[in-house]
Amino acid sequence: MKCRYITIEREYGSGGTEIAKQLSEQTGIPCYGQEILQKVADAYDTTIEKIEKYEENVSNSFLYSIYMMSQAASGKSDMLAADGHIYVAEQEVIKRLAANTYAIFLGHCASEALKEKNGVINVFIHCSDEKAKRERIIKTYDIPESKVDVVQRKYDKKRANYYNVNTERQWEDFKQYDIVLDSGKLGIDGCVRILKAILEVQD
Repeated sequence: MKCRYITIEREYGSGGTEIAKQLSEQTGIPCYGQEILQKVADAYDTTIEKIEKYEENVSNSFLYSIYMMSQAASGKSDMLAADGHIYVAEQEVIKRLAANTYAIFLGHCASEALKEKNGVINVFIHCSDEKAKRERIIKTYDIPESKVDVVQRKYDKKRANYYNVNTERQWEDFKQYDIVLDSGKLGIDGCVRILKAILEVQD
């Protein structure tokens, strides 16, 4: 199978964003993360910050998840809550960006949007080196050392809830991904090399 799309879910502080950006720079393949939010924000005349707040507050209730999925699948977007509208809009943006091109997608349940497409590799990036993860969070996001643990838990919970609610799959379940990379052992460069090699594989 020829790989055309890579979707990346990642732990906070794992270096997933840096890996995606370096992969994009080295291959010339566009990477979409915040760009997805910006397009949704423009369409809804709102801000990225407000969209991120919707994502953060999404319910992790099982019944809510079933409701959300049924409404989205039936096309009844007018009956969705605000965060449901955001999810549907993100999915539509991802599908448009993936039309007839190669692409790297960072977060936003991109694997769900592209589940009917061929050539999709779903990746999860984590970091087993807690010291390296903490140092990356402090340096990259300018987080005080005393608040690293709290911030890390907050963002991992946000990403997990949003993914779980909208896909009915568990974000932390490695079995659902095609590739799981440990940036603590492989390093940022090692993860980039592996994904670059996958994109270069031809039929």
